[in-house]
Amino acid sequence: MSVDVNFMIGGEAGQGVQSIGFLLAKALVRCGYHVFADQDYESRVRGGHNFFRVRAKDSQVYAISVPIDILVALDRDTINIHRTELTRGGVIIYDGEKIKDAGDGGTMFSVPLDRIAKETTGNTQASNTVALGAIFGLIQSDISLLSKVVLEYFGAGNVGEDNAKAVKAGYDYVLQNYSGDYARSLNAIDNKQRMLINGNEAIALGAIAAGCKFVSGYPMTPTTPIIEYMAAKSREFDLVVLQPEDEIAAVNAVIGASYTGARAMTATSGGGFCLMVEGLSLAGMTETPIVVVLGQRPGPAIGLPTRTEQGELEFAIHAGHGDYPKAVLSPSTIEDAFWLTVKAFNLADKYQLPVILITDHHLASSYFTADKFDLSQVVIDRGTLLLIGDYASGSEYKRYRLTDSGISPRAFPMQQEGVLVVADSDEHNEEGHLIEDAETRNNMMRKRMKKLVSVERDVALPKIYGSQEAEVALVGWGSTCYAIREAVDILLEQGVSVNSLHFSELWPFPSGGVSDILKKAGRIYIVESNASGQLAHLIQAETCVKVSDRILKYDGRPFTPSDIVQEVKKRNK
Repeated sequence: MSVDVNFMIGGEAGQGVQSIGFLLAKALVRCGYHVFADQDYESRVRGGHNFFRVRAKDSQVYAISVPIDILVALDRDTINIHRTELTRGGVIIYDGEKIKDAGDGGTMFSVPLDRIAKETTGNTQASNTVALGAIFGLIQSDISLLSKVVLEYFGAGNVGEDNAKAVKAGYDYVLQNYSGDYARSLNAIDNKQRMLINGNEAIALGAIAAGCKFVSGYPMTPTTPIIEYMAAKSREFDLVVLQPEDEIAAVNAVIGASYTGARAMTATSGGGFCLMVEGLSLAGMTETPIVVVLGQRPGPAIGLPTRTEQGELEFAIHAGHGDYPKAVLSPSTIEDAFWLTVKAFNLADKYQLPVILITDHHLASSYFTADKFDLSQVVIDRGTLLLIGDYASGSEYKRYRLTDSGISPRAFPMQQEGVLVVADSDEHNEEGHLIEDAETRNNMMRKRMKKLVSVERDVALPKIYGSQEAEVALVGWGSTCYAIREAVDILLEQGVSVNSLHFSELWPFPSGGVSDILKKAGRIYIVESNASGQLAHLIQAETCVKVSDRILKYDGRPFTPSDIVQEVKKRNK
């Protein structure tokens, strides 16, 4: 019998919801299960309603699933809000000594979390780890694996030992007192080592593997953890990590670092990206390679700063004043987050342009199991560089020399005696000096825009999941990939002829190949987390294939497979 179990831990901000959710996910990975975990939290330090979901399977898991098997309620609101989501036979673990009159029935199991924590550690701060132990008792899993994970997380000192005691006490309480009929057992199934990693961490690792040496960013949800992760690794990998006064300074610092030859990156969200747009145009005019991570969240303005959306695709493609070439990539899976980051740096250097890596809160902050990335497959392409001796001392180096490809040999300041590297934000000639005449302007504009033709050849076609001859096509981009893929599996089981077409590389748009693929489908559904159907607009503009069916979600919550299945079945009658 296959294993597919859904957990949720809910409570207020400050109750340790995220900590025990992460520890549960990590322990289940150690037990050999594939795990998906996501978090939903409000934009506040204390209070509000937060929850952390963990789904464990004995096969690859793609997305969240709504029915909850075990719900840990650290406050009354969690019971009130999520009781109806409990699957038949599921269990709610709560502290009946603190949450009075919570209801009755076979689903409710009271564990005196505060009292056990007080008796075990001398205070109630470890009540959440008591709940973690109770979960492991209920699923009859290996407590030694969980205790090891807890000690690794909190350290081997008093804090770690107290939390390990609290976990064991919660586990023992369940074994001695639970008399319900919950019968799901998650024993350890293998010892294969897998990573538990979120999208931000995968992007950061991809940047390090690609040879990024300079990171500048101003903290902004959901990409702040990228900067924090790389700052923590700065000494190990010889990185310079800068937190400047604002996003304008951040992107300009990245441009400056790249001008000197360092691979450089910044990370931000919608509001910060707005401030960076002038800098993007500067990188476009000076042909300076940079990578910008744009982590989407719902707008406009501050919107819902801790939730998810895909509302900035067209903004990313068209960001900047004037025409200039850029590339836009959007990771769809955790593997994409790593490998597309490597590709972003290579494209930026190869074509001397800005590359935008557009992600969103859902992919950025959700955790996935993944095999280790094969670093032997990482290729570093610094593009066309000026070789030592190409220019004699005293000759004038043409930083923007006109070429058939539009790419000029790039030199770095102080690289070679006698080679002066000139860059100007005004229109300029081949040497980099300011000009005003029409002929040079036309030549330079054509030179820059030529690159798009070459970049398009490096842009991968969207991935097809399922039969190419399916009657229904679900088309998406970015983080909707996992939910769409599982929706395809469900619909196929129900007899629907369906496949999916998923974009991870969006600009320049691979119009030719996409048009041929879409014309084979009888009905096309565009699945997007925005209100305007931005991918649908892009497809119609670039391929002339009309897309009328759109499954849109813009409440700040990610798609679930059931969201998509229900809409397809309702509309496909």
